[in-house]
Amino acid sequence: MTGADDRRHMAHALTLARRGLGQVWPNPAVGCVLVREGRVVGRGRTQPGGRPHAETVALDMAGPAARGATAYVTLEPCAHHGQTPPCADALVAAGVARVVTAHEDPDPRVAGRGHARLRAAGIEVEVGLLEAEARALQAGFLLRVTQGRPLVTLKLALSLDVRIATAAGESRWITGPAARRAVHLMRATHDAVLVGGGTARADDPLLTIRDIGIARQPVRIVASAGLDLPADGALAASARGGPPLWLVHGPGAPAASWRARGAETVEVAAGPEGVDPAAMLAALGARGLTRVLCEGGGTLAASLLRADLVDAIAVFSAGLALGAEARPGLGPLGLDRLAAAPRFALEWVSVLGEDVMHRWTRTGTRLLHPG
Repeated sequence: MTGADDRRHMAHALTLARRGLGQVWPNPAVGCVLVREGRVVGRGRTQPGGRPHAETVALDMAGPAARGATAYVTLEPCAHHGQTPPCADALVAAGVARVVTAHEDPDPRVAGRGHARLRAAGIEVEVGLLEAEARALQAGFLLRVTQGRPLVTLKLALSLDVRIATAAGESRWITGPAARRAVHLMRATHDAVLVGGGTARADDPLLTIRDIGIARQPVRIVASAGLDLPADGALAASARGGPPLWLVHGPGAPAASWRARGAETVEVAAGPEGVDPAAMLAALGARGLTRVLCEGGGTLAASLLRADLVDAIAVFSAGLALGAEARPGLGPLGLDRLAAAPRFALEWVSVLGEDVMHRWTRTGTRLLHPG
């Protein structure tokens, strides 16, 4: 029977897991805490790149003290041989007496087998502690495994009248330094940053994490059906030697020239207004991505919303007005009635300098993760 101490230790494991967001794909961000006689003897999280796993790190820290301990793990320990042996076997070999997990791993290679292996070895297993919080934290991994696509967070920087740029296309900077810093922190908790071809042509963004002391960089993705992107800009120049640059395009695009520059090209089906959004996310999921931050523009954002592929929206609202002639934050959604509009639930609001950030998630769900 789980109690207050169990909840406290699982919350500790979730805190560890959260630190791995954006760093461990295609694996889930998992945390593990080992407790013996009320004392934490080992703790760990999935390491950058996905290995070693959290249980291995915690067991290495605990050493002989793991024998007779309780392991609190935010996801069912793996039961399959990959690049490392199964974590379930490692827990058995270490002599752990009890394992408490948040929920079962839906990966077909695991799917209850880890728990079964532990029980077969005589270890007490309890499942379901802080399950909602763990599922929210691991939502990107769970979506990739069950639906074949990553979690999508849509980021919008908007004026008071919901515009993203002047009529001439000027958008730097609608929001202030504190909001921009928050965006870089969001990039750090996602595997990849995605923009459409229009944004790449207008802004030539680097899509990197800067000025916050984080060296790891996300995959940079540009969705452009025809790959009609500037070949002499900063983004193109950084394709070789910089963080990974993936270009998602439609059939017939000049992909070879971009591969020669150092970019990875991903061909998907074309849609009415560019690449097909569902095909794009399926391709990104197949490559292992679990969390994608979409930073626009309006056409790409609208296509993802129309396809019901946005899981969370982070809106940065600035205290200026740009007028009806300015560019809207979203492209057409083709709505003729309110009931058809995509609807989201407010998760939280934060003041950032002179701007306001409000975060929304799909109605009826809570993601409960940073960024």
